[in-house]
Amino acid sequence: MQTPTTAPVHLAAGLRLPTNGLDYAILAIYFAVVLGIGFAARRSVRTSLDFFLSGRSLPAWITGLAFISANLAATEILGMAANSAQYGAYTVHWYWIGAIPAMVFLGLVMMPFYYGSKVRSVPEFLLLRFDRSAHLLSSILFAFAAILIAGVNLYALAIVVEALLGWPQWVAIVVAGFFVLAYITLGGLSSAIYNEVLQFFVILAALIPIVVLSLKKAGGWDGLTSRLTEQHGANFTTAWGGTGIGDANPLGANWLTIVLGLGFVLSFGYWTTNFAEVQRALSAKNLSAAQRTPLIAAFPKIFIVFLVMIPGLAAAVLVPGFGTADSGLQYNDAIPYLMQELLPNGVLGIAVTGLLAAFMAGMAANVSSFNTVFTNDIWAKYVVRQREDAYYVGFGRLITAIGVVASIGTAFLASSFSNIMSYLQTLFSFFNVPMFVVFIVGMFWKRASMKSGFWGLLAGTTAAMVNYFVLYKQDIVHIPSDQGANFVSAIAGFAAGAVVMVAVSLFTRPRPEEELRGLVYGTRSPGLAEPPAPGDEAWYRRPALLGWGAVVLAALCYVPFSF
Repeated sequence: MQTPTTAPVHLAAGLRLPTNGLDYAILAIYFAVVLGIGFAARRSVRTSLDFFLSGRSLPAWITGLAFISANLAATEILGMAANSAQYGAYTVHWYWIGAIPAMVFLGLVMMPFYYGSKVRSVPEFLLLRFDRSAHLLSSILFAFAAILIAGVNLYALAIVVEALLGWPQWVAIVVAGFFVLAYITLGGLSSAIYNEVLQFFVILAALIPIVVLSLKKAGGWDGLTSRLTEQHGANFTTAWGGTGIGDANPLGANWLTIVLGLGFVLSFGYWTTNFAEVQRALSAKNLSAAQRTPLIAAFPKIFIVFLVMIPGLAAAVLVPGFGTADSGLQYNDAIPYLMQELLPNGVLGIAVTGLLAAFMAGMAANVSSFNTVFTNDIWAKYVVRQREDAYYVGFGRLITAIGVVASIGTAFLASSFSNIMSYLQTLFSFFNVPMFVVFIVGMFWKRASMKSGFWGLLAGTTAAMVNYFVLYKQDIVHIPSDQGANFVSAIAGFAAGAVVMVAVSLFTRPRPEEELRGLVYGTRSPGLAEPPAPGDEAWYRRPALLGWGAVVLAALCYVPFSF
């Protein structure tokens, strides 16, 4: 049952920004640089590996920044600020519980499987571990999810630009879609990644002034927290307050659903199987760089939460009843409202550019992963096989254009959610969680049979959808909020997928053990040299990699408990 205080209306017209020539000049310079990177990257695209995976040649610091930038999309910025305005300080769980542990796990444990097997995509790994039916189903589900998520970014950008700059929605959609399409079509993944590195710093330049000025206007951290406590209660400004089983809190979830639903199932499902992220690590120059990619990204991820949470909290203080019909503002309006209220011209141009950069990073990540999966895992394996390499590069460019057009068609599906992060978490529970359970069972249990992958994936997806659309939406099972329902859907999808995989495996023949080398934990890839080449040793025998993990985990232990 959706909360009654979140009417799905467009951004208020009163948020129009007083932009001038300086602001638009900053925006024009940014777009020129974006296209310039696309043309520069075009020279390095000679093969399909270059187009889809940057030739596996990029250093770890580049792939690490691209990894975090691909996640730091407009939906992340608007959605997490909306989460903070609606739920308060519980937003930290999406970072410290729902991201960092899974990113460390991806780097230390799962990247050797992905990179060592030389797969070009996440679904292709399922083809090696299970069978063609599991591979085809996962490819279709991922391609569909990528277009839906790209559509969310497009919708977020369109409504923000319409409200802030006065551009018609179709103009915002066409302009931004054209630039994303242009630089990915020109330079493939390399263009997307180098633009994501640029976008990471542009996004920071946009968010930091908003945080500083909104915190100042709200009376500093002490003034902000005291006013929030007065307006919303003590639990609104704490990470764990009121999360006991049976207790009421703004999030509508208890510690068990937070830890299991968000911290384990949704988090690990997203970070370890979402190809829009994993693709950045697969483009690294060697296994060591691939493993360090999510570890490098994890460290700034610990602190980015403050850049998106504080504006949401400040908006909740500065506008009484923020997010309700009486205020005339949605929760999604937190960042745009503060931009309009606080930023001078010039800085305003940087902030608008930062929002556009965030949108383009998120959309580009999903479009580039979509074109890779559709070309390599669907078209090349099931439709047009064994053609020359140049054909698949050309088709990859064509399907990129089709993906951008399709994302326009899915953009307005997000309009029924005034908190777009709720919509995204719903999609993750449907598509990423079932794929994660298939991966985790297949990686750690040799007995998992070839047929179990398909049925586990189908059962997990079905169970998550039934829980959300039938049990929750029809109020058969009462869950206080959309986010709480997403956590429960994720748990249901994971449990159903695991049970079905075990049951099917017990009644079907397992894959021969010699075919599982490098695909199951504890086995060694036949492609690796003996003894291990530098960078290919087990993670626990590599001091540099352990050092990165230790730094991330130490920061993770310190920051949340000092909050």
